[in-house]
Amino acid sequence: MKTFIKVIAVLVGTSVAGLLTWRKIESDRARNDLWTEAEKVSAQQDASA
Repeated sequence: MKTFIKVIAVLVGTSVAGLLTWRKIESDRARNDLWTEAEKVSAQQDASA
């Protein structure tokens, strides 16, 4: 029974770590996309001014 509990704990811990990593990666990607879009708009505004 102890082994079963340890295996479940490892699986849950690994799953949580994976989800947190995935959320961080997606957050960084969204932030980079927004930053790229802001730079593009800024360049367009500079060109039209």
